[in-house]
Amino acid sequence: MDTYSVDIVYQAISALFQGNNPKEQEKANKWLQEFQKSIYSWTIADELLHQKRDLHANYFAAQTMRNKIQNSFSELPPHTHESLRDSLITHIGQIDEQTDNVIVTQLSLAVADLALLMATWQEPISDLLKALSPHPAAIWPLLEVLKVLPEEIDSRFLRLGANRREQVHKQLDASADCVLEFLCMCVQREDLDQQRIWNASLRTYSAWLVIHAFPLSHICDNALSQLAFRLLSQPAETTGKLHDNASECVCALLSCMGSRSGNPDVESQVPRLFDAVCQLESAYHLSVAHEDTDKTINYCGIFTTLCDSFAFDILEQQHAMKGLDLVLLCVGHFDYEVAEITFHLWYKLSEDLFQRYDDKLTARFRPHIERLISALYRHAQMETDHDGLIEENNNFYDFRRKVSDLLKDVAFIVGSNACFKQMYIILQAPNTTWESTEAALFVMQNVAKNILPEENEVIPKVVEAILSMSDQTHIAVRYTSIMLIGELCEWIENHSNLLEAVLNFLLFALQQKNGLAPAAAIALTSICSACRQNMVCHISGLVEIARSLDSFQINNDVAIGLLKGISLILTKLPREQLQPALREIVSFQLQPLAQLLESGQSASQVEKGERNDPVYWIDRACAIIRHTNPDVPDSVEHPTVAILNDAWPLISRVLDKYQSDLRIMERTCRLLRYALRMVRKQAVLLVEPLIKQIVVLYALQHHSCFLYVGSILVDEFAKSNTCIAGLLEMLQAFIEPTFGLLQLENGLRNNPDTVDDFFRLASRYLDCCPLQLLQSSLITPIFQCALIACSLDHREANSSVMKFFINLLTWGRSSNHRHTECRPLVVELATQHGSALVMNLIQASVFQLHSYMLADVAEVLSELKHVVGTAQMEPFLAHALDALPKKNSGGYVTATQQQLEEFSTTVLR
Repeated sequence: MDTYSVDIVYQAISALFQGNNPKEQEKANKWLQEFQKSIYSWTIADELLHQKRDLHANYFAAQTMRNKIQNSFSELPPHTHESLRDSLITHIGQIDEQTDNVIVTQLSLAVADLALLMATWQEPISDLLKALSPHPAAIWPLLEVLKVLPEEIDSRFLRLGANRREQVHKQLDASADCVLEFLCMCVQREDLDQQRIWNASLRTYSAWLVIHAFPLSHICDNALSQLAFRLLSQPAETTGKLHDNASECVCALLSCMGSRSGNPDVESQVPRLFDAVCQLESAYHLSVAHEDTDKTINYCGIFTTLCDSFAFDILEQQHAMKGLDLVLLCVGHFDYEVAEITFHLWYKLSEDLFQRYDDKLTARFRPHIERLISALYRHAQMETDHDGLIEENNNFYDFRRKVSDLLKDVAFIVGSNACFKQMYIILQAPNTTWESTEAALFVMQNVAKNILPEENEVIPKVVEAILSMSDQTHIAVRYTSIMLIGELCEWIENHSNLLEAVLNFLLFALQQKNGLAPAAAIALTSICSACRQNMVCHISGLVEIARSLDSFQINNDVAIGLLKGISLILTKLPREQLQPALREIVSFQLQPLAQLLESGQSASQVEKGERNDPVYWIDRACAIIRHTNPDVPDSVEHPTVAILNDAWPLISRVLDKYQSDLRIMERTCRLLRYALRMVRKQAVLLVEPLIKQIVVLYALQHHSCFLYVGSILVDEFAKSNTCIAGLLEMLQAFIEPTFGLLQLENGLRNNPDTVDDFFRLASRYLDCCPLQLLQSSLITPIFQCALIACSLDHREANSSVMKFFINLLTWGRSSNHRHTECRPLVVELATQHGSALVMNLIQASVFQLHSYMLADVAEVLSELKHVVGTAQMEPFLAHALDALPKKNSGGYVTATQQQLEEFSTTVLR
């Protein structure tokens, strides 16, 4: 198969789809992928579509044609565009009822993409309507083309550009009346498959509504809008698919109207639209009565979109509150999946009310939020016959997590105290079931953090009831009660007389083997964080908990959280008590790590997340070091210094033994990061051995975390003249393996972490010892590497490259008075490489980078202008803009001369 022909392609398609030999299928698949990249695939795919030998060949040909237009349109010379267009329209016209939907979609996308890319096709909509609408069999595929065309305008694969998108929108706006007339005609025809045409017409109408193509005066009273509402008002007679499309159509209509609120044409139609949606309430009830959940979900989506689209009206006009009543009707549905659809609306409403900070306005919505919370309380209830706890990662667990987030967002509208009391009344009711009790406690747990610590009416009674809870109480009630105690940590800090009882309660739960231990550990962590000073007298007990950590039924993440809490208490200890306690707790983690190293276990035998995983112990030690942060003057030895110096041989052995395991190296470097940050310049004894080791390991393994450790060393020690030479040698040692890695094929794209960490490291040198770096021979190759890396479309990596340029160029400003010797060095560098920098930045901005990255690019250009001056910046910019293509392969103008001049003026002013 070294040449391409129709018959050979057929053989490959047959081998792929109908063969029985997996190796031959894989071989055929690779060959076909290569074929699709070739220039010959245009004509062969076209021929395959004409011949229509079988379904697989037709599908492959349609997909190939669409992919070629989307990704390789520049391969075609302009004089072939019209023949391609005519051929595709012919293929569309030959579609019949037996044609597979996937083939129709692919061909429709091919035509739509061609219409968007081909500038010489002046009136694609009009041409398609004239060519295809007279033929009944072509109506369905024509509707599909009209649907996907507006959807493809913002396709990231086509990269049309703002000018072309504006042209296309004008084309579609000009054709909107014709399209609307055609769609209305389609739904009124009786000689076609009604269900198919109605579905296709409604989907096309929705797509055009989304881009706001239709005049506002036409979109409420036309046959399509009327059809959608009529179908929705008759749920029993409307099929599921048609109901879905009618719902999507009404939602698009509401969004279109809502986005243009304030327009007189909209204002006159909004009341009628509200009424039309409100009249669907009876249809909603019918869908509930027939237990047709899919249709119920559709109505819920419509009611929610109504409120979402006209949020301003809801906030400003009393009559619009009916929309919220409809949404709350859906929230009250027995299926929590229906209620969940509305959650984003409540988030938006709470955000709007919070931003407005208007007590009177907030009070208007209080009854609605009270009803919402009552409904969420009911939905959060577990099944009566449920034993044990809710399993993580099932649907109900995820739903309760979302309820938790929503409760925290909306609680301020009714007041956390009022919400807490509302749930307390439920707890006080006679014959309250365990699931009702648990749900009430769950709601309390999610608003407890916002209750004033001085509250003395309800919380003392709740806490007392929890502390005296029987062992026979349902395990889920006990679990949620413990979590509630943790959320009340600030209240407990203000009621320290209860602290002893709370600690005893949590310690008892921590020792249980029935699933309560994780909740107790989380609650204890919160108590430690909030009650630091009051917990100091309990430090011996906390040290014992740290010693016995692995006897509790908790995972390592929870254990790390508990160690964090204990470390926060250590910080409050007097110096003479802190160091021995800290050393002891750290030793609980390092001793097992040392045993792992001595056990002879190979790196390949590590079981991730288990006790024989070094990360298991490293992460614990890191949590302790990170959060034990006493206030120690620079003149006094930090209590962590001696512990770190003693631990270094063990850490060094870990680095050596597990050097090929990126995960272990990253976590070990993280431990070093926090240790170095904690003791700062007092870690001077570790600098030399640490640099020697990470330089060797980086050359061997290329783990970018070693670069990050290097940047920490620069940050802490580069201001000391005695260390600068050694740190520059470290940079020199890092450069060769870094550049070697990035110069490989796709080296930048495959190693974004290396790009990120290397230029962070370079920026640290510019921050801490700029003159020494600028005077060295290293700055030029680093700058040249950055020139290439500025086109990398990775958020963090690109940001680091831009930050490097900004930090470098800042030293060349005339306003730089801190290191004036740096200025001439930067000016020389910018003068020499400025043209290449501007060229690469402009090219990257147009062809590679995402729009959110362009602010950084603009800052680099601004800094460069300040360094070299406007007179020199102007030719740099002119050269870069001249290199941009003025037209693309489709023949449309990518950037006008006026736009280029405006851009240049903006940059230079």
